[in-house]
Amino acid sequence: MPKHIKNLLKDKLIIIIAILITISIAIISLIKLGKAPIHINHIDKLEHTFVYFVLSLVWLVALKTTKINKYIIVFCCFFYGIIIEVLQATTTSYRSGEILDIMANTTGILIAFIVYNSFFKKNKAI
Repeated sequence: MPKHIKNLLKDKLIIIIAILITISIAIISLIKLGKAPIHINHIDKLEHTFVYFVLSLVWLVALKTTKINKYIIVFCCFFYGIIIEVLQATTTSYRSGEILDIMANTTGILIAFIVYNSFFKKNKAI
């Protein structure tokens, strides 16, 4: 298979993965979940940080070959997190939107941005 076709398929696959992650976050954030069998205080903040780290990193990698500025991607991930928190607070009776969740989301986004910049600055060929 010619190289440009392989690259096109690879680029589309990562974009599809990014879209699926984005949709999955919305669904999981807005559905009613059962109680965890073991309760650990503030573990959800680590979950938020991890999920938004993955979301941001996947979108940054998916769109690295486009003309979309990486700061726009980071801002969109941040804004998406705020939208999800607002929807939790306004459209559900079983979820709540929290400022600390937005802060955890932002932490994950910033870590992803730092990792992305560190990795791709050193590896321009990727």
